[in-house]
Amino acid sequence: MGNSALKAHLETAQKTGVFQLTGKGLTEFPEDLQKLTSNLRTIDLSNNKIELLPPLIGKFSFLKSLALNNNKLTALPEELCKLKKLETLHLNGNHLRQLPAAFGQLSALKTLSLSGNQLRTVPTQLSGLRHLDVVDLSKNQIQNVPDSVGELQAIELNLNQNQISQISMQISHCPRLKVLRLEENCLELSMLPQSILSDSQISLLAVEGNLFEIKKLRELDGYDKYMERFTATKKKFA
Repeated sequence: MGNSALKAHLETAQKTGVFQLTGKGLTEFPEDLQKLTSNLRTIDLSNNKIELLPPLIGKFSFLKSLALNNNKLTALPEELCKLKKLETLHLNGNHLRQLPAAFGQLSALKTLSLSGNQLRTVPTQLSGLRHLDVVDLSKNQIQNVPDSVGELQAIELNLNQNQISQISMQISHCPRLKVLRLEENCLELSMLPQSILSDSQISLLAVEGNLFEIKKLRELDGYDKYMERFTATKKKFA
C-alpha cells in the first residue's frame, strides 16, 4: 500500500479518532500511527499479516478499542497492559499461546475475544479484571479450567471447541457468570461440576457435543434449580 493512501488514512483518523486498515496485507504495525497517540480511540488492523505488536502500542493512552483479528501474532508486548482505557480487545485467529503477565492491569476491559488461538488454559490474569462482561476463548487448545476461574467477573464465558476434560468446581462461584458455553469439548458427565446446576448464577449452560447425552444431564441433582434460573432469564428477555 502506497504512502499516500496511508497518509489519507492518518488524516481521517486524526479527525475521527478511528484508524481502520483491514485486509491490506500489512506485515507490521504502521509506525506512523505514533503521531496519533493522543487522538486515537479505535484501531482496527484485522485481516493483515502482522507478526509483532510493537511496544509503542502502550502509548495510545486513550484507546478504547483494539482489533487485530486474523493476523500472525504469536505474543503480545507487556506494554499493551498500559492501556487503562481499553474496553474492547479482539485478537481472534492469531497464534497466541499466553497473555502478558500484567494483563490484569487492563482495568477497563469489558470484551475480550481470543477465539482461534493456541491457549492451553484459561489465563489466570483474567481473574483480576473487574469489568469484564464477555470472554471468548473458543477454538483454542484448552484442556482444563483452573481454580482461578472462580474469581472471573465475566457475564459470559465461551469455551466452545476446546479439549476440556476437567473443570474446577470454583466456576460455580463466579459472581456474575450467567452464560457458560462448553460445546464440542471432551467432557464426561462426571467431570461437569454439579454445583454449576445447583449452586451458581449460570442460567444458560451450553454443553452439546461432549462425551455424554444431553438427556443424561437432566437426571442430575440440581437440574431443576438450573431450569428455574433458565426459565426466569428467558422470561426476562422475552
